[in-house]
Amino acid sequence: MKKILLIIFLLIALRSVHAQDPNFSQFFSSPLNVNPALTARINSDWRVISNFRDQWIGPASPYATGTISYDTKVLQNKIPNVHEEKNTLGIGGMLMYDYAMDGIMKSTYASLNLSYNIVLADGPTVHRIGAGFGGTYGKRTVDFSRLNWEEQWVGYSGFDKNLPSGELGLTNMKGFFSLSTGLVYSMTSEKSNLDIGAAVFHVNTPKQTFLQDPNQRLAMRKVVHANFETYLNNSVVLNTNAIYQYQQQAKYYSFGAGLGYYLPQDPDIILNAGMWYWSKNAVIPYVGFAYKDFQLGLSYDVTVSKLNQAAIKPKTFELSLIYRGTRDAAFGIPCPWK
Repeated sequence: MKKILLIIFLLIALRSVHAQDPNFSQFFSSPLNVNPALTARINSDWRVISNFRDQWIGPASPYATGTISYDTKVLQNKIPNVHEEKNTLGIGGMLMYDYAMDGIMKSTYASLNLSYNIVLADGPTVHRIGAGFGGTYGKRTVDFSRLNWEEQWVGYSGFDKNLPSGELGLTNMKGFFSLSTGLVYSMTSEKSNLDIGAAVFHVNTPKQTFLQDPNQRLAMRKVVHANFETYLNNSVVLNTNAIYQYQQQAKYYSFGAGLGYYLPQDPDIILNAGMWYWSKNAVIPYVGFAYKDFQLGLSYDVTVSKLNQAAIKPKTFELSLIYRGTRDAAFGIPCPWK
């Protein structure tokens, strides 16, 4: 039993120490987790996003991640009949949970972002640059009620969970506060849009106590990303995007493209479909639709790593929900993370 418990906590520790922060296959639908400078970079006045990822269903259900976020432009509408003023200030917040080992270990995060975006050049093509800053409070907990320990073994009758576990070090995991910052450059015309950005999370490399190591620090997560949208014709929009992330020894890139099709009989409805590739991990088909200010996306990770050789194939699903609010009609080119 002690050996089994050691393996369980070794798996958790490896994920916590060497792997990256929680990430989404639909990274383009989780902008506040990509770059704080993307806060309030939206084709609306405000936006609510919810993401849910259930990873490696099949052999077990070891990881589940979910978020809900809200961001908005502030100090706007100073000029009549102008959707977006030249300089925009944005504020946003996000709550995230990450469950490991089917919820035995839980991580929760709360973040607050502030962004400022200015126009560099105006005309048929508008050039903008924005900066963002964020702070995140995170905490990890272990549900001892779902574990049995050698010290609780009472013989043939099994385990007595009322007895102490003898693992007091696990109760001393404290929360941490992390800082993030980023930049984004945008170039927008009537029929196309380009965004290129970079961000760093955990700039202050905060301490996060885990097991009996009080000096463990959370490594910086460095992100580079880009997206491009353009109208192919009056009915079809092309969306392409890519991301690269590096954190300690964990790094990955993802890229792909999708098409949005306006239904001729109802131009308020857009049908979306696309494909993304997650390096050495998965090919990710994506389908979704948008109706006015509401957008839904569903993806499935087709595993291409060695995990695909398991007798029971791992399954990973992801769902994103976005709702945008505008005082007038929506504006701008349809973009998954705007």
